Amino acid sequence: MATTATVTPINTFERVESRVRSYSRSFPKVFDRAIGSTIYDTNGKAYTDFLAGCSTLNYGHNDPDLKSALIEYISNDGIAHGLDMFTDAKEHFLSTFERLVLRPRGMTHQLQFTGPTGANAVEAAMKLARKVTGRTNIISFTNGFHGVTMGALAATGNGKHRGGAAMPLSGVARAAYDGYHGPDINTADLLERQLSDPSSGIDAPAAIIVETVQGEGGLNAASPEWLRQIQAIARKHGALFIIDDIQAGCGRTGGFFSFDGMGLSPDIITMAKSLSGMGLPLAMTLIKPEHDIWKPAEHNGTFRGNNHAFVTAAAALEKFWSDDRFISDVNEKARYLGERLAAIADEHGLTTKGRGMMVGVDAGSGENAAAICKACFAKGLIIETSGSFDEVVKVLCPLTISLDQLTAGIDIMETAFDAVLGSRRAAAE
Repeated sequence: MATTATVTPINTFERVESRVRSYSRSFPKVFDRAIGSTIYDTNGKAYTDFLAGCSTLNYGHNDPDLKSALIEYISNDGIAHGLDMFTDAKEHFLSTFERLVLRPRGMTHQLQFTGPTGANAVEAAMKLARKVTGRTNIISFTNGFHGVTMGALAATGNGKHRGGAAMPLSGVARAAYDGYHGPDINTADLLERQLSDPSSGIDAPAAIIVETVQGEGGLNAASPEWLRQIQAIARKHGALFIIDDIQAGCGRTGGFFSFDGMGLSPDIITMAKSLSGMGLPLAMTLIKPEHDIWKPAEHNGTFRGNNHAFVTAAAALEKFWSDDRFISDVNEKARYLGERLAAIADEHGLTTKGRGMMVGVDAGSGENAAAICKACFAKGLIIETSGSFDEVVKVLCPLTISLDQLTAGIDIMETAFDAVLGSRRAAAE
């Protein structure tokens, strides 16, 4: 008599979905519900989310006010898809962004809605910089991550992702990020020397693109002084200065923009991830008016502008950025998180990385970090790694997380570090 194999949801994914999947390998459960900073599997087990869609859910899962705004819009048969036509949802987002983000900072950037991912925004930024300057070379930095489409991938440092291109990646020159050669070498000085030397082999750049904190590259955080020097170098050499704020923006590192208060004025800014406020696909490229020289439809995409995302994005701006209460609360939690992670690092002779609520602990090796994350998951905490060797255990919890849940999550991390690396406290006793 023939037997029938047991079919489970995991079997379905393994049978039908591409092998390219990644996070599901670290967290092999089927999830069906989420609220705030908690995500539930189909058996009802709760997990604290210290991943938050890689900083896509800065305001948590299913914020009630954002959800209500979206449900009302859909219930009223609001426009779902409109290419780049004028819609009331888009107008409301544009005017809200102008009022709450641009005007208070004295910014006049134009907003270009690209395809729905951060890589689309980066592609548009690089393409426009080349069009504006008539040059082709882009300078990006060691350990930078800007996406995995071909143009953005050329600017990405990660060897694993670059290997997936299966063809040469061109049009980008690599410079050393802040601190890459240690604290005693100013890498901005090195870049200035190379660009000033006609025999350095680096072609005059169309743009210099940089993350203020390298999300996938190991949470390396550039100093304001270094970033200002890079901006000055770009200006001196006729290049556009691009800040990729896709992962570090929307409050993650201390302001709406990761560069708030640093005295920077980027020519182009790329945004995505938490821009929609609710995890809906939305990406855009902010462009200084003098550089907005696109011809109609010269850069486009079927999903350039998501009306459902416009609704939740505007609601998020109104709720979280109408005054300073939200960011003040975030900065307080960031201070506490930093202190706790520093204590964990000190206990094991390790170091902390990052800035604001985009921080982690260098566990010394990818093997250590993977074991720590696995131990955390077993105790109900979803957390992932970062860095050249996946050696950094990275905290990207929702910015709206309660102090109690943040504390409980860090407690799980602390226990996992002790279990994997041993505890000096226990040894002393």
